[in-house]
Amino acid sequence: MCDNRDSLKVVKFGGSSLADAEHFLQVKAIVEAEEGRRYVVPSAPGKRFPEDEKVTDMLYECYRLADEEKDITPVFDRIRERYQQIVDGLGIEVDLDTEFTNIKWAISHQAGRDYAASRGEYLSGVILSKLLGYHFLDAARIIKFSDNGKFDSEITNELVGAALGRHVHAVIPGFYGSMPNGTVKTFSRGGSDVTGSIVARAAGADLYENWTDVSGFMMADPRIVKNPETIDVITYRELRELSYMGAGVLHEDAIFPVRFAGIPINIRNTNRPEDAGTMIVAEANDSADARKITGIAGKKGFSHINIEKDMMNAEVGFGRRVLEVLEREGICFEHLPSGIDTMCVVVSTKDIEAIKDRVIDEIKKEVNPDSITLEDGLALVAVVGRGMIKSAGSAAKVFGALANAGINVRMIDQGSSELNIIIGVDEADYINALNAIYSEFMS
Repeated sequence: MCDNRDSLKVVKFGGSSLADAEHFLQVKAIVEAEEGRRYVVPSAPGKRFPEDEKVTDMLYECYRLADEEKDITPVFDRIRERYQQIVDGLGIEVDLDTEFTNIKWAISHQAGRDYAASRGEYLSGVILSKLLGYHFLDAARIIKFSDNGKFDSEITNELVGAALGRHVHAVIPGFYGSMPNGTVKTFSRGGSDVTGSIVARAAGADLYENWTDVSGFMMADPRIVKNPETIDVITYRELRELSYMGAGVLHEDAIFPVRFAGIPINIRNTNRPEDAGTMIVAEANDSADARKITGIAGKKGFSHINIEKDMMNAEVGFGRRVLEVLEREGICFEHLPSGIDTMCVVVSTKDIEAIKDRVIDEIKKEVNPDSITLEDGLALVAVVGRGMIKSAGSAAKVFGALANAGINVRMIDQGSSELNIIIGVDEADYINALNAIYSEFMS
């Protein structure tokens, strides 16, 4: 897939990939290793070591100080020094004095939180374009939001496409665009990832490379499962399932533009460019010996409302009335496993905690159940994999692993696509459950 080294690629580099001058040089080597890497999207410099500060965090602090009418100079000077160290380490001639003067003045005069935060990517772009000899395209001129603050995908696609058409090579800072009145507006989550995806779509790229500090996605959280294997290929649908369950993967907003255009994503490691990383694709044609599962993810902090009533299935509107209670209280449900005479509604504990008694009373009034209980302390674990669809016994392996580990299953939910199995366990069993299931499928 995309084996042609000259195929058009958009490459995005995260903050860890641009933390200092050494990393900037690594980025330069990666970009220049393939002619097809023509459009580059940088983030603001991240941490150089665990106790270090991210540039974006320092910029947010400058905004806070300015908003409180305090002097931003001490913090702003640290930002200036950080970038000057990068420029000096690269040995390039780029004068940022005017940029820093303008940025400091704007932040001090309350140009806005989004403007302050965006300057990290902006300055990274200025430096990287000089280092690579690429044209610099300010994202504020080509990435647009509407008056209500919603990203305007179609106008942006036209503007970015036209701008890229005028330049064979370009650097476009991530994370931000602009409102109709010209003020800077940032994306809420995974901003630079979103920009990279937007640029890839507009460029008609063959591949979107997302470079970070890991060699792709892991099959499980490495903080819980020791040395999990890397996912070689994952489909967009699988990615969505794992992302929903809290796995550290790309946010959905960063996926949509390239998914819409049918462009695959390759997650790569800046520090280990020789690693193949993880490919994210629309469809995958796996061999017979491919893994049965793609990944395991989960999270804690759920409650479940258990409702029992004889002949519930014959009572028209029963489920609707239950869900209307939650809707009136502003509560979203996570899962809804049910039987003939039973219904279980899984919700976030933090959403219902303060109003649980009122919710139970309202449900009693609406549907007059035989019994209703609400229990906290539920953790959800999702086993996701396209291989499970054609593999008999996948569910048996999941439940067998949990039984052998002495873990009680409190809830089961499987989608009609058979792409995933979601089980609920006590929060105290959460870590053991993840490890038991991973060991069962990977042993």
